[in-house]
Amino acid sequence: MPVTTLDDRTALVLIDLQRGVVGISCQPHSAAAVVENSAALAHAFRAHGLPVVLVRVSFAADGADQLKGRNEFRRPGGNPPEGWDRIVDELTDHPEDIHVTKRNWGAFYGTDLDLQLRRRGITQIVLAGIATSIGVESTARAAHEHGYHVTLAADAMTDSDADAHRHSITKIFPRLGETGSTAEIVELLAATR
Repeated sequence: MPVTTLDDRTALVLIDLQRGVVGISCQPHSAAAVVENSAALAHAFRAHGLPVVLVRVSFAADGADQLKGRNEFRRPGGNPPEGWDRIVDELTDHPEDIHVTKRNWGAFYGTDLDLQLRRRGITQIVLAGIATSIGVESTARAAHEHGYHVTLAADAMTDSDADAHRHSITKIFPRLGETGSTAEIVELLAATR
């Protein structure tokens, strides 16, 4: 479903656009293209006085607060490099932005994201970030379950796996909300403000 409307109280939520994540190999969009499109969205939202939420994933140095459980995914060994969890420079230096640190795939569980949004009367979120099939999809599902209208900026997200990205875009996201391009969202934002 194409993007048809943005509520008066819409927030932009950017997932894991941090140094250690944008350094991974991404498909079908490069991480640089995702950061560029996300920065354009953030600029437009700030210009219209709408909230921008920067979500990052981070863990204690000893890994004690990392997601546990049995799975077949092999976690990389050792400690991540210094600064891996810092938001990319293209999105920083805006004190009005909301910062959320998560320990899970999605940005709602175990964080104050829902509280931050509800305090501001937010009814809709526009989502972007890396990785489409993990952090973005998990957050989109939870946003839908929390009753938010969900819009997904398809060219402002990417994945380490092109098939996983495509599956989220074509099979999952149409059930959760509307999907459009950065340009479409920025144009709609300007037209409704």
